[in-house]
Amino acid sequence: MAAESAPFTSLTLPVLPLDDEVVLPGMVVPLDLSDTEVRAAVEAAQAAARSEPGKPRVLLVPRIEGTYAKTGVLGTVEQVGRLADGDPGALIRGRDRVRIGAGTTGPGAALWVEGTRIEENVPDPLPGQVTELVKEYKALATAWLRKRGAWQVVDRVQAIDDVSALADNSGYSPFLTTEQKVELLETSDPVARLKLATQQLRDHLAEQEVAETIAKDVQEGVDKQQREFLLRRQLEAVRKELRELNGDKDGEESDDYRARVEAADLPEKVREAALKEVDKLERASDQSPEGSWIRTWLDTVLEMPWNERTEDAYDIQGAKAILDAEHAGLQDVKERITEYLAVRKRRSERGLGVIGGRRGGAVLALVGPPGVGKTSLGESVAHAMGRKFVRVALGGVRDEAEIRGHRRTYVGALPGRIVRAIKEAGSMNPVVLLDEIDKVGSDFRGDPAAALLEVLDPAQNHTFRDHYLEVELDLSDVVFLATANVLEAIPEALADRMEIVRLDGYTEDEKIVIARDHLLPRQLERAGLDKDEVTIDESALRKLAGEYTREAGVRTLERSIARLLRKVAAQHELGERELPFTITDADLRGLIGRPHHVPESAQDPAERRTSVPGVATGLAVTGAGGDVLYVEASLADPETGAAGLTLTGQLGDVMKESAQIALSFLRSHGAELELPVGDLKDRGVHIHFPAGAVPKDGPSAGITMTTALASLLSGRLVRTDVAMTGEVSLTGRVLPIGGVKQKLLAAHRAGVTTVIIPKRNEPDLDDVPAEVLDKLDVHTVTDVRQVLELALAPATSGAEPEVPVAAVGVPPRR
Repeated sequence: MAAESAPFTSLTLPVLPLDDEVVLPGMVVPLDLSDTEVRAAVEAAQAAARSEPGKPRVLLVPRIEGTYAKTGVLGTVEQVGRLADGDPGALIRGRDRVRIGAGTTGPGAALWVEGTRIEENVPDPLPGQVTELVKEYKALATAWLRKRGAWQVVDRVQAIDDVSALADNSGYSPFLTTEQKVELLETSDPVARLKLATQQLRDHLAEQEVAETIAKDVQEGVDKQQREFLLRRQLEAVRKELRELNGDKDGEESDDYRARVEAADLPEKVREAALKEVDKLERASDQSPEGSWIRTWLDTVLEMPWNERTEDAYDIQGAKAILDAEHAGLQDVKERITEYLAVRKRRSERGLGVIGGRRGGAVLALVGPPGVGKTSLGESVAHAMGRKFVRVALGGVRDEAEIRGHRRTYVGALPGRIVRAIKEAGSMNPVVLLDEIDKVGSDFRGDPAAALLEVLDPAQNHTFRDHYLEVELDLSDVVFLATANVLEAIPEALADRMEIVRLDGYTEDEKIVIARDHLLPRQLERAGLDKDEVTIDESALRKLAGEYTREAGVRTLERSIARLLRKVAAQHELGERELPFTITDADLRGLIGRPHHVPESAQDPAERRTSVPGVATGLAVTGAGGDVLYVEASLADPETGAAGLTLTGQLGDVMKESAQIALSFLRSHGAELELPVGDLKDRGVHIHFPAGAVPKDGPSAGITMTTALASLLSGRLVRTDVAMTGEVSLTGRVLPIGGVKQKLLAAHRAGVTTVIIPKRNEPDLDDVPAEVLDKLDVHTVTDVRQVLELALAPATSGAEPEVPVAAVGVPPRR
């Protein structure tokens, strides 16, 4: 032992190569002597030891990928014998670091080299930083060993005080790579080597902590999945037992979407899309939100009536009878529906039902004032065709997704209203009523009216694609009916795809028929009365329609009838009236009060609006149908009023321009008409349209304003029974206007007997009901001078003589 510790620097030793393995000083390792190179080195060391005192010595050199390291370890052969597996082996202890020099010769088959021992200088006493480093390394090593349960090794590490030995002790660490151990071997400074060993141990502990955290999270997730899987299997078992107890054999199949899709009668492309979604559902986990989206989508697809169609009733006579029975009047609409059914019948008989993948769908737009029966007409159309009916309310819709549907990725996504309507109808060819299409708005969420373009285009809607379904839907066989109050509020591109059918309102005779045959029976049932208990005389119905209500439709008339019946029912319950009871026109005032709309001609002459000069009666069209419109004109005092034109009544730009034109015409042609036009230069002119809260616009009040100003200047009254409509030009020409039918119906309701319209609107009289024309004297004019001759009463008398028709050459049309 004394010889082994004697100081020397130069050594000649046999090389014992270590493949991908490193031995540091202080380590004791067993080596397998079955390896040729290991056995040759040990035998050479034993041969050399026979002539020298001490144990045989070898040079342990790491060999990485065939390359020897520059530094090795002097090792002594402690013992030669058998390893645990019975193979021959040797126990070798590492002593000192040796820097390898040149090769040399020696006994045996081993490789001999010359080397130089590397001296290590450790300061004594240890500086404070080194002491702290030693403590840190021992703490880290202790933490790592405790995690592995190596308590005996902990005591051994804590007992090491030598800095060099403590650093080399890390060579036992199994987590170090060969490159890291070689780096420790080649670091000759003990303090630097300890710093390196400490850093390696610190990095490993940090990696181990992260790995343990990940493993813990994974384990918790696995445990949760296993627990959920177990609970779901238990739930399925419970449901199965309940189904067996209840005798439900098909409950399990209802949960199998693949079986449901394969059993459903779906179009080929829809089936392919559904099976793809089923594949995704089977791959998706139970926790994935995609699973619930797919299930909802599959439920929607399976509920769609893909191959359900109703056979059209091609009994044209029967369909016409149904339309006549359920709606009075509306001849234009009935004729159009009859034409549509007749064409479909002939196409079907000749095998032309489907051409180019498209059917002969129709899109009718019913435009008219409220209460004329546009919505109920849709039900009658479906009844006449033998189809299912569904109503889609579009009033106030501002989101494009309401028409096309939402993308499936959105929370709460739903298909559009068109798809929902077809699903609700249970048929692929229902009658769909798009109610209040003119009330559709637009904002940052898109324009629903633009989304309706594809829906209502017969050339496109056979391949309609909803954003939610994302499969093609054939809408070409759907009969779309749209309703609107104002045609101008419908976008032009959308209106171009529809056939406009106007419902301009009912005549008084039609209202009486509707009230007698439809409104009264319905309200009797709602009031709990029998048809034999209360009857309403035709004279009472006529007075209700003429004096208590003034509207294009019949909603207010129905409310008046309901009010009458409620009064009678209440009086009977109070014992004040016996049943049966017949309501006459004389009973109306006592039951529901005085009339609200008395014709101007029926009022006292002093109370009529036209009882003073400067007031004329015009005709206008509003969203509620036709209406009478009074125009009042006055001249300001030249001393107090400023010259110029003042307009009031919430007028639009076009109507203001019409007033300027009327004033300019009278100024330039006043002398010709024998009017004191000098007043127009010095005095202010004020034109007012009553009902100032209602916006008004349009050119059709031109001749009315001209007549009012002429009446004011001449002092001649405007005839009470005359109403007029027409645009005026600067030269006095009367130009055509729109809405003739609605205006004449309004004049008839208001009790007007003489109407003046432009000559170029004479063809529009063909649309006016014959019973209305029979009660009106309609004069067609081309010049405003004819209007003044017809409308102004003679200046010499306050009475209203017969109009000198022959003098102006415009015979009335009845």
